[in-house]
Amino acid sequence: MQLTYNNRDYEVVINKKFSQKNTYIRVKKDLKVTVTTNYFVSNHFIENLIKDNYERICKMIDFQEKKVKNNNGFFYLGKQYVVIYSDIKGIKFDGDKVYIGNDFDIDNWYKKEAKKLFLERLNYNYDKFTKNIPYPKLRIRKMTTRWGVCNTKTHVITLNLELMKRDIGYLDYVIIHEMSHLIHGDHSNSFWRLVGENMPDYKKYREEMKEF
Repeated sequence: MQLTYNNRDYEVVINKKFSQKNTYIRVKKDLKVTVTTNYFVSNHFIENLIKDNYERICKMIDFQEKKVKNNNGFFYLGKQYVVIYSDIKGIKFDGDKVYIGNDFDIDNWYKKEAKKLFLERLNYNYDKFTKNIPYPKLRIRKMTTRWGVCNTKTHVITLNLELMKRDIGYLDYVIIHEMSHLIHGDHSNSFWRLVGENMPDYKKYREEMKEF
């Protein structure tokens, strides 16, 4: 089964399970339209369901394609660069190009840069934070589902290494978000008011980060 959108065919994958009660339609990162449903649901029903939800599915495809575009390639602090591998040692930026040595460890370089930048932005946002909070410990690691995590008991804030690829504004938002959890452990209205006190335009960053 396929779905056609913008003169392109997208594969429809049907996953039937005996234990599945409801039917869900999702578009995965590989741009396959995945339908999860009960084993006894007919393909005819699924075809009609896809037709009835065609516009919504197209929006999901657009969203996933934007995410793919925003994550493919080499990004550094919000800018995308054309990668050129060469015999140089290390890494060198030149306009919209980045020259990278054949044996250069990109992940290790990101980590070294993040240790400096993340600590600098943590200190900057901590100094101007509107509430008195304990100075948080900083940890950095790659995460697949979260941009940041705050342990309210140990006062440890963990930031996603992937933030090195984005504009500093997103990094600041995540830091302020996690520091606010040292006052409010949930996502209540009080929590979001505190985030807004420290970053009035946080909603812009929060919404845009869904596309990464």
